[in-house]
Amino acid sequence: MKLNLKNPLVFFDLETTGTNINLDRIVEICYLKVYPNGNESSKTLRINPEMHIPEQASAVHGIYDDDVMDCPTFKEVAKEIANDIEGCDLAGFNSNRFDIPLLVEEFLRVGVDIDLNKRKFIDVQVIYHKLEQRTLSAAYKFYCGKNLEDAHTAEADTRATYEVLKAQLDHYPEVLENDVKFLSEYSCFTKNVDFAGRIVYDDNGVEVFNFGKYKGIPVLDVLQRDPGYYGWILNGDFTLNTKNVLTKIRLRGLGLAR
Repeated sequence: MKLNLKNPLVFFDLETTGTNINLDRIVEICYLKVYPNGNESSKTLRINPEMHIPEQASAVHGIYDDDVMDCPTFKEVAKEIANDIEGCDLAGFNSNRFDIPLLVEEFLRVGVDIDLNKRKFIDVQVIYHKLEQRTLSAAYKFYCGKNLEDAHTAEADTRATYEVLKAQLDHYPEVLENDVKFLSEYSCFTKNVDFAGRIVYDDNGVEVFNFGKYKGIPVLDVLQRDPGYYGWILNGDFTLNTKNVLTKIRLRGLGLAR
Protein backbone atom coordinates (compact mmCIF):
# COMPACT_ATOMS: atom_id res chain seq x y z
CA MET A 1 0.00 0.00 0.00
CA LYS A 2 1.30 3.44 -0.91
CA LEU A 3 1.75 5.60 2.19
CA ASN A 4 -0.59 8.53 2.63
CA LEU A 5 1.82 11.35 3.50
CA LYS A 6 1.52 15.07 4.12
CA ASN A 7 5.22 15.51 4.88
CA PRO A 8 8.20 13.48 3.67
CA LEU A 9 8.70 10.41 5.86
CA VAL A 10 12.29 9.37 6.59
CA PHE A 11 12.90 5.72 7.41
CA PHE A 12 16.28 5.36 9.07
CA ASP A 13 18.49 2.88 10.86
CA LEU A 14 21.67 3.24 12.89
CA GLU A 15 24.56 0.87 13.39
CA THR A 16 26.43 1.82 16.55
CA THR A 17 29.24 0.98 18.94
CA GLY A 18 26.71 -0.44 21.41
CA THR A 19 23.26 -0.02 22.90
CA ASN A 20 23.85 2.66 25.55
CA ILE A 21 22.22 5.83 24.20
CA ASN A 22 24.19 7.94 26.68
CA LEU A 23 27.64 6.68 25.73
CA ASP A 24 27.66 4.88 22.41
CA ARG A 25 28.20 6.40 18.97
CA ILE A 26 26.95 5.96 15.43
CA VAL A 27 29.16 4.10 12.95
CA GLU A 28 26.66 3.98 10.09
CA ILE A 29 23.37 5.68 9.27
CA CYS A 30 21.07 4.99 6.40
CA TYR A 31 17.94 6.93 5.65
CA LEU A 32 15.31 6.49 3.00
CA LYS A 33 13.18 9.58 2.35
CA VAL A 34 9.72 8.87 0.97
CA TYR A 35 7.95 11.90 -0.47
CA PRO A 36 4.18 12.52 -0.53
CA ASN A 37 4.17 11.92 -4.29
CA GLY A 38 5.75 8.48 -3.81
CA ASN A 39 9.25 9.42 -4.93
CA GLU A 40 12.15 8.07 -2.89
CA SER A 41 15.75 9.03 -2.19
CA SER A 42 18.26 7.27 0.04
CA LYS A 43 21.66 7.87 1.57
CA THR A 44 24.07 5.74 3.59
CA LEU A 45 26.95 7.24 5.57
CA ARG A 46 29.77 5.48 7.40
CA ILE A 47 30.92 7.51 10.41
CA ASN A 48 34.08 7.47 12.47
CA PRO A 49 32.81 7.20 16.07
CA GLU A 50 36.13 8.45 17.47
CA MET A 51 36.20 5.46 19.78
CA HIS A 52 36.93 1.74 19.55
CA ILE A 53 34.08 -0.33 18.15
CA PRO A 54 33.70 -3.23 20.61
CA GLU A 55 34.11 -6.67 19.10
CA GLN A 56 30.61 -7.72 20.14
CA ALA A 57 29.14 -4.79 18.22
CA SER A 58 31.26 -5.51 15.14
CA ALA A 59 30.11 -9.13 15.27
CA VAL A 60 26.52 -7.89 14.80
CA HIS A 61 26.89 -5.29 12.05
CA GLY A 62 30.24 -6.25 10.51
CA ILE A 63 31.81 -2.79 10.84
CA TYR A 64 35.28 -2.63 12.37
CA ASP A 65 37.65 0.18 13.38
CA ASP A 66 39.59 -0.07 10.10
CA ASP A 67 36.37 0.28 8.09
CA VAL A 68 35.63 3.74 9.51
CA MET A 69 39.17 4.99 10.14
CA ASP A 70 39.05 7.43 7.21
CA CYS A 71 35.34 8.22 7.42
CA PRO A 72 34.00 11.60 8.57
CA THR A 73 33.08 12.12 12.21
CA PHE A 74 29.49 12.83 13.17
CA LYS A 75 30.39 16.48 13.70
CA GLU A 76 31.46 16.68 10.07
CA VAL A 77 28.20 15.27 8.70
CA ALA A 78 25.71 16.44 11.34
CA LYS A 79 24.51 19.50 9.42
CA GLU A 80 24.11 17.45 6.26
CA ILE A 81 21.94 14.90 8.11
CA ALA A 82 19.96 17.64 9.86
CA ASN A 83 19.24 19.33 6.52
CA ASP A 84 18.17 16.05 4.94
CA ILE A 85 15.60 15.31 7.65
CA GLU A 86 14.41 18.90 8.17
CA GLY A 87 10.61 19.09 8.01
CA CYS A 88 10.25 15.30 7.81
CA ASP A 89 8.50 12.78 10.01
CA LEU A 90 10.64 9.81 11.08
CA ALA A 91 10.15 6.05 11.06
CA GLY A 92 12.25 3.08 12.09
CA PHE A 93 12.34 -0.30 13.79
CA ASN A 94 12.75 0.12 17.56
CA SER A 95 13.46 3.75 16.70
CA ASN A 96 11.45 5.37 19.51
CA ARG A 97 13.47 3.58 22.19
CA PHE A 98 16.90 3.57 20.56
CA ASP A 99 17.61 5.22 17.21
CA ILE A 100 15.87 8.56 17.80
CA PRO A 101 17.25 9.13 21.34
CA LEU A 102 20.77 8.20 20.22
CA LEU A 103 20.59 10.40 17.11
CA VAL A 104 19.40 13.33 19.23
CA GLU A 105 22.32 12.78 21.61
CA GLU A 106 24.79 12.90 18.73
CA PHE A 107 23.31 16.20 17.52
CA LEU A 108 23.46 17.67 21.02
CA ARG A 109 27.10 16.62 21.51
CA VAL A 110 28.23 18.53 18.43
CA GLY A 111 26.01 21.56 19.03
CA VAL A 112 23.67 21.14 16.06
CA ASP A 113 20.30 22.59 16.95
CA ILE A 114 17.55 20.39 15.50
CA ASP A 115 14.03 20.46 16.91
CA LEU A 116 12.24 17.13 16.48
CA ASN A 117 9.48 17.86 18.95
CA LYS A 118 7.01 18.81 16.22
CA ARG A 119 7.82 15.71 14.16
CA LYS A 120 5.81 12.51 14.21
CA PHE A 121 7.57 9.20 14.87
CA ILE A 122 6.44 5.81 13.60
CA ASP A 123 8.02 2.78 15.25
CA VAL A 124 7.33 -0.21 13.02
CA GLN A 125 8.60 -2.61 15.70
CA VAL A 126 5.95 -1.41 18.16
CA ILE A 127 3.22 -1.95 15.57
CA TYR A 128 4.62 -5.40 14.91
CA HIS A 129 4.92 -6.32 18.58
CA LYS A 130 1.41 -5.13 19.31
CA LEU A 131 0.06 -7.31 16.54
CA GLU A 132 2.50 -10.23 16.08
CA GLN A 133 5.40 -10.18 18.63
CA ARG A 134 8.46 -10.85 16.40
CA THR A 135 11.85 -9.48 15.18
CA LEU A 136 12.58 -7.46 12.01
CA SER A 137 13.79 -10.51 10.08
CA ALA A 138 10.69 -12.47 11.12
CA ALA A 139 8.49 -9.45 10.37
CA TYR A 140 9.98 -9.16 6.88
CA LYS A 141 9.41 -12.85 6.24
CA PHE A 142 5.89 -12.72 7.70
CA TYR A 143 4.64 -9.61 5.94
CA CYS A 144 6.70 -9.51 2.76
CA GLY A 145 7.22 -13.24 2.16
CA LYS A 146 10.98 -12.82 1.68
CA ASN A 147 14.12 -13.55 3.64
CA LEU A 148 15.97 -10.46 4.86
CA GLU A 149 19.39 -10.56 3.23
CA ASP A 150 22.23 -8.62 4.88
CA ALA A 151 20.32 -8.18 8.14
CA HIS A 152 21.97 -5.74 10.56
CA THR A 153 23.30 -3.54 7.81
CA ALA A 154 21.72 -0.10 8.04
CA GLU A 155 20.67 -0.03 4.38
CA ALA A 156 19.00 -3.44 4.40
CA ASP A 157 17.22 -2.81 7.71
CA THR A 158 16.02 0.62 6.56
CA ARG A 159 14.55 -0.69 3.32
CA ALA A 160 12.99 -3.67 5.10
CA THR A 161 11.33 -1.40 7.66
CA TYR A 162 9.75 0.68 4.89
CA GLU A 163 8.45 -2.43 3.13
CA VAL A 164 7.13 -3.93 6.38
CA LEU A 165 5.14 -0.79 7.22
CA LYS A 166 3.47 -0.78 3.81
CA ALA A 167 2.68 -4.49 4.18
CA GLN A 168 1.29 -3.92 7.69
CA LEU A 169 -1.17 -1.39 6.26
CA ASP A 170 -2.33 -4.02 3.76
CA HIS A 171 -2.45 -6.77 6.39
CA TYR A 172 -4.44 -4.90 9.06
CA PRO A 173 -6.85 -2.55 7.24
CA GLU A 174 -9.37 -2.96 10.05
CA VAL A 175 -6.83 -1.85 12.69
CA LEU A 176 -4.37 0.52 11.03
CA GLU A 177 -5.10 3.80 9.28
CA ASN A 178 -2.92 5.01 6.42
CA ASP A 179 -2.20 8.22 8.26
CA VAL A 180 1.10 9.31 9.82
CA LYS A 181 -0.54 10.89 12.87
CA PHE A 182 -2.47 7.67 13.61
CA LEU A 183 0.57 5.45 13.03
CA SER A 184 2.74 7.69 15.19
CA GLU A 185 0.28 7.49 18.09
CA TYR A 186 -0.33 3.76 17.61
CA SER A 187 3.39 2.95 17.63
CA CYS A 188 4.01 4.62 21.01
CA PHE A 189 3.60 2.85 24.35
CA THR A 190 3.99 6.12 26.22
CA LYS A 191 3.81 9.80 25.32
CA ASN A 192 7.38 10.85 25.92
CA VAL A 193 8.48 14.30 26.98
CA ASP A 194 12.16 13.45 26.46
CA PHE A 195 13.25 11.08 23.72
CA ALA A 196 14.58 8.47 26.14
CA GLY A 197 11.20 8.23 27.87
CA ARG A 198 12.49 9.09 31.33
CA ILE A 199 9.79 11.76 31.57
CA VAL A 200 6.34 11.16 30.08
CA TYR A 201 2.94 12.80 30.00
CA ASP A 202 0.26 11.20 32.16
CA ASP A 203 -3.39 10.91 31.13
CA ASN A 204 -3.95 14.53 32.14
CA GLY A 205 -1.03 15.86 30.09
CA VAL A 206 1.16 16.44 33.15
CA GLU A 207 4.89 15.64 32.98
CA VAL A 208 5.71 12.77 35.36
CA PHE A 209 8.84 10.74 35.99
CA ASN A 210 8.80 7.32 34.30
CA PHE A 211 11.46 5.61 36.42
CA GLY A 212 12.80 5.19 39.91
CA LYS A 213 11.32 6.04 43.27
CA TYR A 214 9.27 8.93 41.87
CA LYS A 215 7.78 7.03 38.96
CA GLY A 216 4.33 8.42 38.16
CA ILE A 217 4.84 11.55 40.27
CA PRO A 218 4.63 14.99 38.57
CA VAL A 219 8.08 16.37 37.87
CA LEU A 220 7.36 19.78 39.35
CA ASP A 221 6.07 18.19 42.57
CA VAL A 222 9.26 16.16 42.89
CA LEU A 223 11.51 19.16 42.24
CA GLN A 224 9.71 21.13 44.95
CA ARG A 225 9.67 18.22 47.41
CA ASP A 226 13.22 16.99 46.74
CA PRO A 227 15.33 19.79 45.14
CA GLY A 228 18.44 17.59 45.23
CA TYR A 229 16.86 15.17 42.77
CA TYR A 230 17.45 17.70 39.98
CA GLY A 231 21.18 17.82 40.71
CA TRP A 232 21.34 14.03 40.98
CA ILE A 233 19.92 13.66 37.47
CA LEU A 234 22.13 16.38 36.00
CA ASN A 235 25.23 14.64 37.39
CA GLY A 236 23.97 11.15 36.61
CA ASP A 237 24.06 8.78 33.66
CA PHE A 238 21.16 10.35 31.77
CA THR A 239 20.98 11.65 28.23
CA LEU A 240 21.71 15.28 27.46
CA ASN A 241 18.20 15.57 26.06
CA THR A 242 16.68 14.30 29.33
CA LYS A 243 18.72 16.83 31.29
CA ASN A 244 17.72 19.65 28.94
CA VAL A 245 14.02 18.75 29.19
CA LEU A 246 14.20 18.55 32.98
CA THR A 247 15.92 21.94 33.14
CA LYS A 248 13.19 23.53 30.99
CA ILE A 249 10.50 22.11 33.28
CA ARG A 250 12.35 23.36 36.35
CA LEU A 251 12.77 26.86 34.89
CA ARG A 252 9.10 26.94 33.96
CA GLY A 253 8.21 26.00 37.53
CA LEU A 254 10.38 28.87 38.77
CA GLY A 255 8.74 31.24 36.31
CA LEU A 256 12.03 31.72 34.45
CA ALA A 257 11.23 29.91 31.20
CA ARG A 258 11.43 32.06 28.09
